[in-house]
Amino acid sequence: MSKGLPKRSEDYSLWYNELVKKAGLAENSAVRGCMVIKPYGFAIWEKMQRVLDDMFKRTGHENAYFPLFVPKSLFEAEEQNAEGFAKECAVVTHYRLQTDPDNKGKLRVDPAARLEEELIVRPTSEAIIWSTYKNWIQSYRDLPLLINQWANVVRWEMRTRLFLRTAEFLWQEGHTAHATADEAVAETKQMLDVYAEFAENYIALPVIRGVKTPNERFAGALDTYCIEGLMQDGKALQAGTSHFLGQNFAKAFDVKFATKEGSLDYVWGTSWGVSTRLMGALVMAHSDDEGLVLPPKLAPIQVVIVPIYKGEEQLAQISEKVNQLKKELEAKGISVKYDNRDTERPGFKFAEWELKGVPVRIAIGGRDLENGTAEVARRDTKTKSTQQFDELTSLIPALLDEIQDNIYQKALNYREEHTTKVDTYEEFKEVLENKGGFVLAHWDGTPETEERIKEETKATIRCIALNTPEEEGVDMLTGKPSKQRVYFAKAY
Repeated sequence: MSKGLPKRSEDYSLWYNELVKKAGLAENSAVRGCMVIKPYGFAIWEKMQRVLDDMFKRTGHENAYFPLFVPKSLFEAEEQNAEGFAKECAVVTHYRLQTDPDNKGKLRVDPAARLEEELIVRPTSEAIIWSTYKNWIQSYRDLPLLINQWANVVRWEMRTRLFLRTAEFLWQEGHTAHATADEAVAETKQMLDVYAEFAENYIALPVIRGVKTPNERFAGALDTYCIEGLMQDGKALQAGTSHFLGQNFAKAFDVKFATKEGSLDYVWGTSWGVSTRLMGALVMAHSDDEGLVLPPKLAPIQVVIVPIYKGEEQLAQISEKVNQLKKELEAKGISVKYDNRDTERPGFKFAEWELKGVPVRIAIGGRDLENGTAEVARRDTKTKSTQQFDELTSLIPALLDEIQDNIYQKALNYREEHTTKVDTYEEFKEVLENKGGFVLAHWDGTPETEERIKEETKATIRCIALNTPEEEGVDMLTGKPSKQRVYFAKAY
């Protein structure tokens, strides 16, 4: 099979785009800026959904669904949020088309069918959800309200890239209401921990947990917490966010509750979300010039078995052994593909499953039948070994765990090697240009300095890491005092 992938080292962006397409994850659609997620890609997203949904439910959340359309007046109610998303909004102005009398077979907007109030296609759902919460919350007995929804959103991006930035994308968004600020902050941090646990234990992506600067904060939030991962090209990727909304949305939509003491107060809110951007993180954090490298916990196919045979009789003998092995592995919760297609040669199949990132490949041929063995190949290290066939049922589960851990450790080593402390602005720019990765530097805490660094270097403050010890220093640009280092990087 000819993969035809560009080299990562030569053109990382082209390598990424081609890999997403050739591995069957997604492709561009007929709608500008939108994508089609293909079955193999969607199978990975479904695994992500399943795991995250279980994690949400274990923390007490329930799923609901809210409308795609948001009346413009509701969208405008929380001013910071509306202004923050205004440039990305798609707006519905009419509700009907009509035949164009001057151009047969064509349609045009019916000017008489203009909506009384324009509708925003949701870029995020705070407005429609908080307007609903007003009807759901009257008393402290109704709190906390812990709601999540799996949905699509639209943000009219001008420059798009599959999974990382598209005009429409899939995500989940949690929206919770609480009686006190402390409860809401605890919820915000708890969900950040859920995201970090998922990223590290399933995507095998080590992440920095931190809080955003005011410049980078979600529009309408008092604080935005985030997890930041590092991709193999030295750029950071924000993999999840959790926002402490304070009482901003409650005040905008007049969501009050009767306290235990009998007074009225505004509820405290949070929102948090991850999206199909995680698919991009999965690809960029681990894959290589031969294709995807998928962590076993998220691989749609964890083991592929390829027979190498001469004649139908030998194939039947191999198939008998393989089908029993497949049954035993599946009983252990392992997904297995037996690729016994007679339309492709074994070499083609090896290349195809390597491209698709299947963690373990087992090959069994005539000589293996005689010796009671099989060849076992790991996708992560590309190493092969000969194993006793009868031992595979017990060997494979442990091997998958080992691969999962190894992929994580490799990503962690990369991050550690590409995290650099600097004290001068010249050193900062040199590291960004020639090494990349996270740069730990002092910052004077002003938005003006942050913005100037961004303009001059294209690097942003990814986060102020949680639990970072104080360290007296001076801002590398202004020389003003600083009490701790922050994480800078160029980012997606």
